Amino acid sequence: MKLYRHALSGHSHRAHLFLSLIGQPFELVDVDLAARAHKQPEFLKLNPFGQVPVLVDGDTVITDSNAILVYLSKKHGKTDWLPETPREAANVQRWLSVAAGDIAFGPAAARLVTVFAAPIDAEAAIARAHVVLKRMDDTLADSAWIAGSQPTIADVALYSYTARAPEGFVDLQDYAHVRAWLARIEALPGFVEFQRTPVGLTA
Repeated sequence: MKLYRHALSGHSHRAHLFLSLIGQPFELVDVDLAARAHKQPEFLKLNPFGQVPVLVDGDTVITDSNAILVYLSKKHGKTDWLPETPREAANVQRWLSVAAGDIAFGPAAARLVTVFAAPIDAEAAIARAHVVLKRMDDTLADSAWIAGSQPTIADVALYSYTARAPEGFVDLQDYAHVRAWLARIEALPGFVEFQRTPVGLTA
């Protein structure tokens, strides 16, 4: 099994993190985004969208970080990480959608400005980040984990860009429940850190 990734990509990190949390052996393959390796014909055969991460499992190729989390859960029967009851599965999917939407256009986008000099409206991204962080904080006030009584792939999907939100000038100080939740994830066996960048509030 191979994971094509970039070390500063939060989408890549969530796939890397989950592989490590479930103890799945794999090979990391770094993709040089600066050299536009992700837009070259060889990589586009794996993912026509030209994005990381990509998981290659034998003849099976999975693109999209959340899809990778679902694939790994199903392949390895990890019903603790991806519950199968209708209500629990729906709650996990709800937060996967938040990771793909509000998180991507909030803290992830704000961080793109500082880490990759992306031409994004930083002020708008920071404002969106605080809206989603408040919603997460409210949820975590009543639960140790975002989608239930134990960690799921929803927690994994939300972790990386939330943890590095300060790199995009998004302060986590007002979100005590979020900060405690980050610490709980970081204490899980198999946790791997998302590479830090000294920018934004961490400069």
